[in-house]
Amino acid sequence: MPTDLAGGAAGAVTATVERGPRIAAVLIAFGWHLAINLPAILGAWQQLRLPWVVGAGWLVFGAVGAVAAVNLLRGAPSPTWPLVGVLLLVDVVVFACVPPSLVFGAVNFGWSTLGWFVVLLLWGRRIPALVAVLAVGAAIALVGVLTLRGTEAADLSRYAMAVYGNATLPIAMMIAINLLGTLAGTTAQAAAARTAIETERATAGRTHQTRRDRLAALDRTAGAILTELAQGRADPADPAVQRRCALEASRLRRLIAESDDVPDPLLHELRACVDVVERNGLPVDFVAVGALPPLPVEIRRRLAEPLTTTLAAATRWARLTVVGQPDEVVVSLTTPGTSVITSEPVGAGDTIGGSGDDLSGADGKVEYIHEENEELVWVQTRWRAA
Repeated sequence: MPTDLAGGAAGAVTATVERGPRIAAVLIAFGWHLAINLPAILGAWQQLRLPWVVGAGWLVFGAVGAVAAVNLLRGAPSPTWPLVGVLLLVDVVVFACVPPSLVFGAVNFGWSTLGWFVVLLLWGRRIPALVAVLAVGAAIALVGVLTLRGTEAADLSRYAMAVYGNATLPIAMMIAINLLGTLAGTTAQAAAARTAIETERATAGRTHQTRRDRLAALDRTAGAILTELAQGRADPADPAVQRRCALEASRLRRLIAESDDVPDPLLHELRACVDVVERNGLPVDFVAVGALPPLPVEIRRRLAEPLTTTLAAATRWARLTVVGQPDEVVVSLTTPGTSVITSEPVGAGDTIGGSGDDLSGADGKVEYIHEENEELVWVQTRWRAA
């Protein structure tokens, strides 16, 4: 299975699995900001040095969180580091506006809520990025505690406990999210690989059965002419008998050539058919132009069969041309109009119609055109990508 397909499947499954944790992270961040920080700010409004600055900081914190949450839920990127810088700046401003008695309270929301909003911004990144931001927040808090509360052991102990509490849960959540994403991606890749193997196995089985059916059909048609020759009911010198033999030989050669591992399978299969008629003394001008795209066996068969049938009936000369483009392949055959065109069946699994027929397949359409006058017979098959 191609790596890009496996990666796409893993990404889709990971996004689906992470949908719940993303919603949970948004609810935790905004639940804390609305249910705990806002009442604390309103309750201590008169004690704040610059209450309107703290209120504006709370709104800025919420706006940054809203941008991060919307982009996270939509799977869109956010301007991560500029927004992290805004959060850290608000943290510094709030520290400068709270009185010493409220440093460790919920009113100092920048310190206590920083980790949850940073998780929204750093979603999917490595843990060291989150740890680094939390370390900067802890350094800001240390400067604020030392400035507002001094160096008393009790305050330093409360600071250490606050740093531990504010950092542990966001880091633990980020670790769990990363592990969940890795596990989901690995599981999706394994499932996609198993599906690809099963699909390839089923395709190989169908291809093998198709080849067996075609071989059985060739056994019937080739066996019929061989039986007639063996019983004396067919004359080897008869041109019609010779054309039937050449047609069956070209079909058998093409069936064998279909399983060869070569750079240009279609050209290889056509060359096998040309070799048959050239051995009977028919000069064939075989021209290939352009690069041929990869084509499945069924499409190659529909492109080659009408021409090889006409080629086997040619009596004087033939010109076979193959033109390849990324989304189109044209195969044409020109031979003198005095050639006798056989009307025998083309084999199992092939359906060749009259001029202008459209033989559609899952990988595109194959058009068949047959024109004839007194001078020339012109047969063309054209494949166009779907």
